[in-house]
Parts: sequence; structure tokens; C-alpha cells
Amino acid sequence: MIELGADLPAELAPLSWLIGVWEGTGVVHYNRGETTDTLEFGHRVSFSHDGLPYLNYTSSTWLLTEDSAPHVSELGYWRLSRPLGPGDPGPGMLAGVGARPFTSAAAVETLRNAEDGFDLEVSILHPDGVSELYLGQVKGPRIDLATDAVVRTAGAKDYAAATRLYGLVDGHLLWAWDIAALGLPLTSHASGRLARVD
Repeated sequence: MIELGADLPAELAPLSWLIGVWEGTGVVHYNRGETTDTLEFGHRVSFSHDGLPYLNYTSSTWLLTEDSAPHVSELGYWRLSRPLGPGDPGPGMLAGVGARPFTSAAAVETLRNAEDGFDLEVSILHPDGVSELYLGQVKGPRIDLATDAVVRTAGAKDYAAATRLYGLVDGHLLWAWDIAALGLPLTSHASGRLARVD
């Protein structure tokens, strides 16, 4: 059972099942056409909050080899999709003016969509010069995300779109990631199974 802390912002209730540190393994199996990359990796993911209505996200992986070499990492923010109002901080370092909105369960319920879920916005930054903005929804213990809003630096590798799926199954966080990259259409890329460790 997940216990909600008294300091949890009401907007995070639909995402509260993610909060914590998760660890496990995953596999990359990506068909580049003439070659297929296959590797297993260890994976650690953290979802936390600092009292504001979004989740902080970090992910790090390491190869499951003799030396456990670091592999890739990413970080980002997850929040319910809604218009920002005067009580919300920003842009930049500007403080909100007036009461912060959506501070009660009843107010958050007004954000529920026609599919009985909550729309999400997820921004993820990679150290290799790629930034993604995902849109999707959380519906119970399942999250579906998709993006074609990928920003790349001039030196980044070709990467055009992606989908991600997360689900809580028998107390484990299962995930799958499809990408359109290196000139190929959207293709299965990686998946994993994580257990809560903190």
C-alpha cells in the first residue's frame, strides 16, 4: 500500500504511486535494419517532489558487464497538464501572485479527462544533446506518453519521436520505450522491470 505524505501537493495524487526509488534491470533490443543492438542493463529511477506540483525524475543505467560500466542517464519533470495561472510561479524566477490553484482533491478532480484519466506533460533531458516533451495521460497505475517534440543540438544523433509506457504490475514498475531514430520509423527500443527500493 502506498502512503501519501501530508506534504504531497494535491496535483500529485494521480502520480503518487510513482514516488520513490526503483531499481531493476532492462534490455535494449533495437533493430537498425542491417544490425541489431541487444544488451542488458541495470536501471535506477527516482521520482520525488519538493513541495511543488510536479515530480522530479532521474534515471541512470549501467551495463550488466564485469565492470558495471555507466551507460546512459536522463532527468526531467512530470506534471498534470493544465493552464498555468497567476498563482503559479514563472516564467523564470517570477513568484506566483495570489493563491496557488488546485490545492484540494476536489479541485484536482476537475482536471480529469473524458477517458477518466489525467492529462500529463513530461519533459526529459538527455546529456547527449536531446530534449523531449511528452504528452499523455495517467489513468490509475498506467501512464501512456508520446512525443514528436524532440529538440536536438547540432551534434546530437538523429532522433525524431518516441512513446513510453509505464505501469504498476504486482508491485513492480514495468516500462517500455519505442523510438524513431537513425532514419527508422517508430520501433521497439527498450524495456525493463523495477522494484521499489526506497
